[in-house]
Amino acid sequence: MDAPISHHALIAPVLAALERILVGKAETVRLALCCALAGGHLLLEDVPGVGKTTLAYGLTSVLGLEFKRVQFTADLLPADVVGVSIFDAETRSFHFHRGPIFTQLLLADEINRATPKTQSALLEALAEGQVTVDGTRHHLPQPFFVVATQNPHHQIGTFPLPESQLDRFLMRLTIGYPDRAAEREILTGDDRQAMAREQPALLAPPELLALRTKARETRCSGALVDYVQDLLAASRARPDWGGGFSPRAGLALRDAARAYALLQDRDYALPEDVQAVAVAVLAHRLPIGDPEREVQRLLEVVAVP
Repeated sequence: MDAPISHHALIAPVLAALERILVGKAETVRLALCCALAGGHLLLEDVPGVGKTTLAYGLTSVLGLEFKRVQFTADLLPADVVGVSIFDAETRSFHFHRGPIFTQLLLADEINRATPKTQSALLEALAEGQVTVDGTRHHLPQPFFVVATQNPHHQIGTFPLPESQLDRFLMRLTIGYPDRAAEREILTGDDRQAMAREQPALLAPPELLALRTKARETRCSGALVDYVQDLLAASRARPDWGGGFSPRAGLALRDAARAYALLQDRDYALPEDVQAVAVAVLAHRLPIGDPEREVQRLLEVVAVP
């Protein structure tokens, strides 16, 4: 009988393929895959043209997921995302017609160009993996993974995401401009978005679900939980931080650290894993001017066990 394939053997080719697609952004790729393994949802915020959509296409290709894209605009309605019940004259009954949210990976492109009413259509799906229409619950396919892109708030025609919606995203990442060597490779090489679309699947949905289960089983010692609680407590002691981080943020930090440990081919999480994911997991939950820098400072002042 053949020996079972190790988790590292499954993950390593996925990381390598994503790094070829999004050149020069290895840590961004690692965190994005970490988000998928942790079972969370990903918010990509950056200026246009740096690879947000390309990364989303790359993720859906390598993970072998069913994919749909919704371009969010000011005139988009909640029913355009979730679906709508339509009256059938022959049967004299309503039938639910599913919207594009019924997929395994939904690219919510430029999510903050839609009105708050339409943005809120995603809340139940992000939190519970289901939508409710006319009092009937409809479960979404599993795995279900939302990758939303967001333009900077200073750009014309944007509606800031409310805190309750931001809190449903496990991570927020920025990609940033490539360095000179990576940019030259982009300028002289193949089209990266086409490469992302054509990338063969390296995992199947059942394998992704199995990896998510493995991530949840990653051990967290009592000392590590103490460290997470110390970070939460320190944030709540800051009067300018709007109350600090919630228990949900603590759970997100723990889950992301477990998934990051799995990426390192370990079955136990370390404080280094918490630190690696902390900015991506926590910064967008802070209603202050420079949250990334403040989270980094938090990591510097809270003692590591």
